[in-house]
Amino acid sequence: MDVIETLTPNACFIYPKSDENFIIELEGLFLDYSKNKITSETMQRLLALARARDLESARDHMFAGHKINSTENRAVLHTALRAPKNNSVSIDGENIMPFIHEGLDHMKEFSDKVRNGTWKGYSGKGITHVVNIGIGGSDLGPKMVCEALQDSADTNISVRFVSNVDPADIHSALSDIDPQTTLSVIASKTFTTQETMANAHAARAWFLDHASDEKQLEKHFIALSTNTEAVKKFGIAADNIFPFKEWVGGRFSVWSSIGLSICLSSGFNSFRRFLDGAYAMDEHFRTAPLEKNMPVILALLGVWHRNFCDHESYAVLPYYQRLESFARWLQQLDMESNGKSIDQNGHKTNYHTAPIIFGEPGTNGQHAFYQLLHQGTSIVPCDFIGVIHDEYNIGEQHHILLANLLAQSKAMMEGKPQPEEGKPYKNFDGDRPSNMILLDKLDAHSLGMLMALYEHKIFAQGILWNINSFDQWGVELGKILTKDILTDINTPQNDVQDASYRTLLRHIHKKLA
Repeated sequence: MDVIETLTPNACFIYPKSDENFIIELEGLFLDYSKNKITSETMQRLLALARARDLESARDHMFAGHKINSTENRAVLHTALRAPKNNSVSIDGENIMPFIHEGLDHMKEFSDKVRNGTWKGYSGKGITHVVNIGIGGSDLGPKMVCEALQDSADTNISVRFVSNVDPADIHSALSDIDPQTTLSVIASKTFTTQETMANAHAARAWFLDHASDEKQLEKHFIALSTNTEAVKKFGIAADNIFPFKEWVGGRFSVWSSIGLSICLSSGFNSFRRFLDGAYAMDEHFRTAPLEKNMPVILALLGVWHRNFCDHESYAVLPYYQRLESFARWLQQLDMESNGKSIDQNGHKTNYHTAPIIFGEPGTNGQHAFYQLLHQGTSIVPCDFIGVIHDEYNIGEQHHILLANLLAQSKAMMEGKPQPEEGKPYKNFDGDRPSNMILLDKLDAHSLGMLMALYEHKIFAQGILWNINSFDQWGVELGKILTKDILTDINTPQNDVQDASYRTLLRHIHKKLA
């Protein structure tokens, strides 16, 4: 971080004038970052940091298929999943584009059959319900996209998502639907994830309670996985496997066969437009100069807020109900990618990395946590996301929504420094930073652009912080401990050393007895 060591937190209290230097526009996506505590000089020094970290070379290495996930010796090529067929991307001398587009053809063929009714269940009835069983990237991404594109969804097919190992989740999804018209999509990269496989086996048992013949599974169970042998052992037919490769990270997998539920809900053509939108952002990130590069600018501002202004949290506030799950998707993408304290050289970092992310759609959030955003003791930088054109035409409600969006960002910047006499509690300091991202409309293309914008922002921040954004070793310890503790719950042990743990186990055993 010493590249811009002359920057100090004192510089955090000067806003620039809003002009073209703080605006970037790309294919119906508009970014205004003028409401940040920066000056033109600040931005130049942040850009110097990006160049000192050799961000451009790191970006090129990712797109070229270099194994930038160093701890797992893997390439990171979710970008290839949305590239045109005539592109060439190679790993270890093999062009992976034919594999990608064969998979897309399979997704199109299958989803078309389900949506037009030619795919029949074991009793000859068409599919009316799809249950996507996954967790993490196999749930958050496709679920968020299906919600966002709900206006273009097939009204004859209901798509549900199950992620939690809590039996209430799978029970709620299956209790009121017919196995004869239900398609279960098991989404698991390894096909070993504990929560997903527990729910998958519960769905399998539920189905066989009605169908009785395991051969009938082939019309009702689909697998999205890299582990074909485990899938076949589960009883899913080879033709019903939609594979992807290890160079697709879980939280970046919505662009792969993990997106099959999107195809089933909104149609393959919509999914293709979704990929094309992401590709448009890929090309912008790959080719635009740093000072006019949306992901790079957002990444630099994030580093500025976290490391030089010491802002611990960050709020993402979409003013569009269809983006209800956007903040949850982004939580995993950002905090699992950059929530690291060991750098690429194996050293403990002496600076902060990923912020704590939260969010809620406007205007709901205004009646929940905005009080803290305006007058709390912690300053929380915000990304406001708005959609200009509305699909519903219900009175002036959308204009009211847009007015709230602009009012909140204006209030956070300007505040109300001169309260009524004798009423200091009406003081708003203002000077609270935010970005404004506006979409012309929310459709598959613009959603793809928006999601890829944040993916590349997070990658760029990882380079600036010198960390590996593509592993998640911190998740592994809990998985290992869960297996041992499950044994202790099922078979009481007498030699537990941890007094707190021993007390908890005894209480659970007593209540389960």
